[in-house]
Amino acid sequence: MKKLYSILIITLAVAVTTVSCSKDALETSPTTAVSGDGLFTNATAAMVPLNGIYRSMYTPGWSTTGNTHQCFGITAYNLMADVMGEDHIMSGQGSGWFWYDCTYNVKSRYTSGAWRPYDLWSAYYKWVANANYIIAAEETMEGLPSDVNYVIGAGYVIRAYSYFMLIQSFARTYKGHESDPGVPLYTEPSAAGTEGQPRATVQQVYDQIVADIDKGVALLKDAKPQMHKSHIDYYVAQGIAARIYLTMENWTKARDAAAEARKNSSIGDKADLTAGMNSRTPKNVMWGAEIIADQSGIYASFLMHMDCKSPGYGNTAFKQINKQLYAKMGPNDVRTDWWDPTHPNNITDKGVELGYQQLKFRWLDKSLYTGDYIWMRNEEMLLTQAEAECRLGNDQAARDLLMQLMAKRDPDYTVNKSGTALGALTSDETGSLLEEILIQRRIELWGEYGRIYDIRRLKQGFTRTGTDGMGWPTAALITGRNTQNPESYAWVLTIPQAEFDGNKNLDQSVDQNPMDDGV
Repeated sequence: MKKLYSILIITLAVAVTTVSCSKDALETSPTTAVSGDGLFTNATAAMVPLNGIYRSMYTPGWSTTGNTHQCFGITAYNLMADVMGEDHIMSGQGSGWFWYDCTYNVKSRYTSGAWRPYDLWSAYYKWVANANYIIAAEETMEGLPSDVNYVIGAGYVIRAYSYFMLIQSFARTYKGHESDPGVPLYTEPSAAGTEGQPRATVQQVYDQIVADIDKGVALLKDAKPQMHKSHIDYYVAQGIAARIYLTMENWTKARDAAAEARKNSSIGDKADLTAGMNSRTPKNVMWGAEIIADQSGIYASFLMHMDCKSPGYGNTAFKQINKQLYAKMGPNDVRTDWWDPTHPNNITDKGVELGYQQLKFRWLDKSLYTGDYIWMRNEEMLLTQAEAECRLGNDQAARDLLMQLMAKRDPDYTVNKSGTALGALTSDETGSLLEEILIQRRIELWGEYGRIYDIRRLKQGFTRTGTDGMGWPTAALITGRNTQNPESYAWVLTIPQAEFDGNKNLDQSVDQNPMDDGV
């Protein structure tokens, strides 16, 4: 059995008092008191391993043996993918966390159990492993149908989401690379002697993803309402489906899933946006993690890396916006409050001009190291819906959706553009409607979604420039990597050595991703 395919069910399990507890009152105290034999007999007991998975999605350091301050689940991986692009500037190395992601210097570290290849691979495969145990109980689990569907449906979606993130990190993007090597597929519970699988093709992995997400959506449609914002419900499942179909360029399904996902939330207004983006409770937040004081990662946390107003990583490696992107906003756009063009952090001690300091993400309570994580918002789904409508040739529908968003952002905004033309580089402007939608997506989701995932699916290259344009520091210009070629392997991670050591069906000489850009 491969080493990384381990079980989290007991060690990271968290208990709930009852499956009918109040919507936002999840008990998250760790427990190891539940017998594995009885975990999947009924829906009430199965909430223990399910909440174990949810808890691990924001728990720092459990997936790797070191560098835990940059390993805190979904939010860490989103930040990783954001600093790999052109819009989310790191002013310098600071303590080193996320700097090596930013400068494309992690691929050679695949032999270590303390770096990104191992961390990301380990986390998502552990979620797959645990989801497999939940799914295996589909025919035998007892309880009210709405309770059983809540658990089993979530299991399918977690598996779909995990494989979706794995294939985006360890293979090239879907369209045009369907026959490329993907990642190993596992759909049954593992045991001590479980044999490791070879790399499936990209198409085979996406076939499994689509089957799982469709099954999860169907089950969750007939499940009880979301018990806690960290849980996957029908609307979150539709949101994940929208992400999947957008990447697959299935515009109709992406549009329909995004529209359905939005039905239980609404566009946020200024008050929802400018309080620090540190709460799961606003009406626009669909999915996120509650960070309470006794479970805070403290230094191993998103806000420690982002907030510059108190001692921490955010005050040694400033996070800033690309100045060219900032200039795309009008003077009355409420989102300008997310960054400060006059902040002293914008100028180095040598007088070099950088990007604009972020104020979007701030501690809710710095003394307690609290502030929630946001994983999905209504606005992302609206922009996905708008992009899909534009791709389908429905320009007016796309403009109408964009105006719904911008009515809450900039009273002066108008849009009359049309068409889907995109430049070879993200900085090559065409003036199309699609480009405009993507610009608003870049602004709206800065620091949240993971910019590199969009760059890859759009098949655009990108550059970084310094004081003459974007504001990137010289040390992060990545001139040695071929990020201008959308076929590049620059952003495809290497498979960790531990996987080859434990999986006899993988041959490192054949199955390892290119150490260089591969083009």
